[in-house]
Amino acid sequence: MSLFQFFPHQEFPEFYEECRHTGVFRYLPAKTREYGDSYFMEEYITQYKKSYYEDEPNLRSMAKRRLSVLERVGANPKGASLLEIGSAAGFFLDEARKAGYLTKGLELSPKEVEYARSKLSLDVEKKSVLSVDVSEWKDTFDVVSAFFVIEHIEEIEGIWERLTSWLKPGGFLYLALPSSFGPSFQTNPKEWFATHPTDHFFDYSVHSLKKLLSILGFEVNYVRPMSYHSYRDLSPRGKLPEWLYRLYANSFAYGDTIELTARKLKH
Repeated sequence: MSLFQFFPHQEFPEFYEECRHTGVFRYLPAKTREYGDSYFMEEYITQYKKSYYEDEPNLRSMAKRRLSVLERVGANPKGASLLEIGSAAGFFLDEARKAGYLTKGLELSPKEVEYARSKLSLDVEKKSVLSVDVSEWKDTFDVVSAFFVIEHIEEIEGIWERLTSWLKPGGFLYLALPSSFGPSFQTNPKEWFATHPTDHFFDYSVHSLKKLLSILGFEVNYVRPMSYHSYRDLSPRGKLPEWLYRLYANSFAYGDTIELTARKLKH
C-alpha cells in the first residue's frame, strides 16, 4: 500500500490535496518544466536580485553553517560520504570536501555540472535523482542533502524511497524547503496561492515532515526557520517585537522556509 494517500483539502480543494497519513500537501495546479541553465540563472536572479555566481560568498558561508549543524547533531565528516541532490555549481560540496567529506553531486544544469567538474574538480553527474535506481546506492552515504529540491519532484514515492534507501543506518538527511507552516500560508493564503511557484508539486511543514520521517524510520534532531518575515504575518504575531517574533519562530519552526536534519535509525 502506498505511503501517500491524497484526498481533497477541506479548506482549499481547488489548490490542494492532503495526505491522510502524513499531512503533506499536493499542489494541484503544478506543472513540470525543464531545469536547464536558463531556469537556474533566471530563477536565482528573480529571487535574490543577483546572479548565483555573484552570491558565491554568501552561499559558501551558508554551506559552512550547514556543515557545522551536521557536526552538532553528530555527523563526523572525516572520511564520511556525502551526496547532494541538486548540487548546482558545487559550492556546498566544495566546502564539505574541505571539511573532510567524500562528496558526490547530482545536478541537471549542464553549465553548473561543467563548472563543478572543471573549476572545482568535484564528482558531479548530470542526471536526475530519479534516473538512479533505488538499489544502486543502497546504504551508501553518511549524509544525503537536498536544498530546495524535493518540492520540485512530482514522483513523491520515488524521491522518498531514494532518500531513505541511500542513507546508511545512522546517517543524516539534511533538507531545506518551503514550508506551509509559516506566516504566508497560515495568515494570508490568498497571497500564498497567488505567488506559489508553478513547479512546486508538494508543500511540506515541520509537522508533516516529522510524521513522514517517523514513518520512514528517521528521528528529527534539528529544525529551524530559514527566514523571518514578520511583515507577512497578518495575525497578532506580526505585531510582536522582532526579537520575540524570532523566538516564537525558532521555537516552533514557524517560517515560510525551513531546514531540517534527521537521523536514520538503526534497526
